[in-house]
Amino acid sequence: MPRPDPKSILITGATGGIGMALARAYAGPGIVLGLTGRDGAKLEAISGECREKGATVVAAKVDIRDRAALHDWLAGLDARHPVDLAIANAGVTGGLGPGRSRESDADAERQAEINYKGVVNTVSGIVEPMRTRGRGQIALVSSLAGIMALPDMPSYSASKAAVVAYGDSLRGWLKPFGIHVTIICPGFVTSAMSARHQGAKPFEISAEKAATIIQRGVRARRAMVAFPLPLVVGITLNRMLPRKIGDLFMGGFSAEIEPDGRKD
Repeated sequence: MPRPDPKSILITGATGGIGMALARAYAGPGIVLGLTGRDGAKLEAISGECREKGATVVAAKVDIRDRAALHDWLAGLDARHPVDLAIANAGVTGGLGPGRSRESDADAERQAEINYKGVVNTVSGIVEPMRTRGRGQIALVSSLAGIMALPDMPSYSASKAAVVAYGDSLRGWLKPFGIHVTIICPGFVTSAMSARHQGAKPFEISAEKAATIIQRGVRARRAMVAFPLPLVVGITLNRMLPRKIGDLFMGGFSAEIEPDGRKD
């Protein structure tokens, strides 16, 4: 029996490159999109685009770090439009300080709060209704940096690795309840976030191509969707090497991460 496509879809971080591309990819007649994002103007714009494609859009500029506010909004969304697919996509990036000095405490904490705790807040706000219904899917956007840490991005790599571990745990817990979990690990994707990454970005792809790959993997209910393939193969081979040898190859990914102008 063919799997039914999701009709009610939650996407956090819908004002970023991948988030906006996913919203556009899923939008269509009969589709309900629950969208959140930090940028109110972009959120309004992407909501309008999706409505023009026939989707019903419920959008809110809600901080995923604010558990109470997020849970309240998610409860209202799910009560009106039971969520079939939740994509926890919101995230931020950061790197070392000037002259390769240590990360600032504020940047390290911000990445942990948004990239990991924000994912937990999103899942915990939607998982019980799904579990009660005995169906649904949760997709967590991590990064290839969560599989192979980047030396210039300690907290980013750690926060994304936490998402991978969290997703693996969720998958085992939720499978008996009919809920599928997919972990998404993109490489370099063209976006405002990627533009701040001043260094090599091998096999960088567009947000639209990334959304297509993600949508295909989610539809197939794959446990992990990691791309692009050349980087995935390289990471796999690297992890087979002794760590001291493998570390030598990571020098090619040296980069400076420009400060994020948005600190909200």
